Amino acid sequence: MPSNDAASIGEGSKELLSAILKANDLAIENVISVLLTATADLNAAFPASAAREIGFASVPLLCAQEIDVPNALPRTIRVMLHCQSERATSEIEHVYLHGAKVLRKDLAQ
Repeated sequence: MPSNDAASIGEGSKELLSAILKANDLAIENVISVLLTATADLNAAFPASAAREIGFASVPLLCAQEIDVPNALPRTIRVMLHCQSERATSEIEHVYLHGAKVLRKDLAQ
């Protein structure tokens, strides 16, 4: 996330959610619920507000703050999306964008 402002948090949240849906060939109708977390340095807006703007109006959304661990990756939003899918667990695409790719080099593409 480039900065702690509502526009950046919104854009980043929308980008990540859209990438997860696309990578896993999901429609919002397949989504059961979403947990969004943000690091402590991102407090200018709720990531869930951005999700509502792109169609998650009927999906339960929950925002939480990441544990503030020293030297952790700053300005990071994470998403745990619960959904219905025909894919096997091994076929699920885990999405890491931008600097977050360092968090899981084994999964990031």
